[in-house]
Amino acid sequence: MATGALSESRPRRLETLVLAAGSGSRFGGRKLLAPWRDGLVLDATLAAAFQAPGRFVRVVTGADGEAVADAALAHADRTGQTARLRIVHAADHADGLAASLKAGIECLPDDTEGVFLFLGDMPLVPPDLAGQLLAVLGPEQQAAAPLFEGQRGHPVLMMASLFPALAGLTGDRGAGGLLSSLGHTLARVETEDPGVLKDIDRPQDLEG
Repeated sequence: MATGALSESRPRRLETLVLAAGSGSRFGGRKLLAPWRDGLVLDATLAAAFQAPGRFVRVVTGADGEAVADAALAHADRTGQTARLRIVHAADHADGLAASLKAGIECLPDDTEGVFLFLGDMPLVPPDLAGQLLAVLGPEQQAAAPLFEGQRGHPVLMMASLFPALAGLTGDRGAGGLLSSLGHTLARVETEDPGVLKDIDRPQDLEG
C-alpha cells in the first residue's frame, strides 16, 4: 500500500477506484446492473472513471461480484479500455463502505501519488470533472472535491498522504468525515452540474 507524500510537482502517478461493492438493498439489489439510458448504471459511471487521468481503473466488487465484474469487463471491451481495467474483490464488503475502500487502497501500486474515488451508483458525474480536480490541486493540498451549491460531491481526488487514514476507516463510512477535517488542504471545484450529488438509491431515481 502506498503511503508517500505529495511531491512539489503536479502528481502524475495517479490511479482510479470505482467503489461498486454495495448490495443496493434499498434499491432491491443489483442496482449497478439496472438499465440506465443506453446501458447500465455502472456503464455511465465507468465512462466518467475512464476519463480520469489515472493509469488504471480498479473496480472494487462485493455483492453481485461476478456480475458486476462481467459488466465492467464488457464495458471496457466495448470502449477499448480493457488494458486499463482491474477488478478487485472486497471479501469483507458486507462490513460496509469502509471495507470496500480499504480493499481498493491496499491494492494500489506502491508509487501511487493519488487516487480518484468514484462511487458506482453515480452515473451523472461530468466526464471532465476528474481532470478539473487535478488542475486545482495545489502543492500543499491533500485532496480535491467538487461543490454544487455549497454541497460537496463526487468524485474526489485524494493524495497518498491520506491513504493510511482511508484504510483505517470502519463501518459504513466513506471518506466524507476525513474530507471535512482537511480545512484549507482541501481544494474545491465549483460546478453547476448537480450530477456530482446524484446517486441511485431507489428504483424511482432511475427516472432522473
